[in-house]
Formats: sequence, structure tokens, C-alpha cells
Amino acid sequence: MSEKISEAELVVMEALWEQSPQTANDVADRVATTRDWSLQTVKTLLSRLMGKDAIAAQQDGRRFLYRPLVRRDDYVASESGRLVNRLFGGRVSPLVAQLAQQDQLTADDIAELEQILKGLKS
Repeated sequence: MSEKISEAELVVMEALWEQSPQTANDVADRVATTRDWSLQTVKTLLSRLMGKDAIAAQQDGRRFLYRPLVRRDDYVASESGRLVNRLFGGRVSPLVAQLAQQDQLTADDIAELEQILKGLKS
């Protein structure tokens, strides 16, 4: 992927990660539950994502079928790394500390983090 994905483009990517391939109409219907976007807006976002090499389109008769070229896990790993590098100098512990100070961590989150750390120590 050549460029960063915007918040709006991420909504379209989430729809495609959930199910693909999809037509522009399918994507518009899927995002309609959370966004009041026209079909043209969705087509514009799809076009931008193609320009960023995040998705591909295959012609199917008179329509195009869109599919992601980037796996969601890979995107999340890349964006997480960017966030940690940009805001916390590449260190994860200050991020976790910040979340804890802001009461963003639930008891389940803490238990999950403890399990991850135990697994890393093994």
C-alpha cells in the first residue's frame, strides 16, 4: 500500500474485509447503517483506495467487483506500529500507561494483557 488510509476510506475497507468481492452498490448498502453516504461518495472512496493500491477491481459484466489487496491484520499491525512510533517513541509501555491513566482499560483488558505477557515470558 502506497499511502495512508483515511477514516472514511477505512469504513469502506472494513466493509470489504467483512465480505468480498463486492460491487459499489453492495459496499454502499453495507456502510449505509453507519454513514449517510451516496453511491457516488462510495465510488469516490473506492477509486481513492484503488489509487493507493489498497483494493483491486475486476470487471463483471457492466459492474466492478472490489476486493482488498491488504489484509486487515497487516493493516492493523502497520497502523499500530506507526501510532506507537509517532506518539510513544516506539515503546508500548507508555501507551498502556496512558490508557490506564485515562481509565481506558477494563478488567478484561488487564487480564488479557497479563495472559499475553505470561505467554511472552514463556
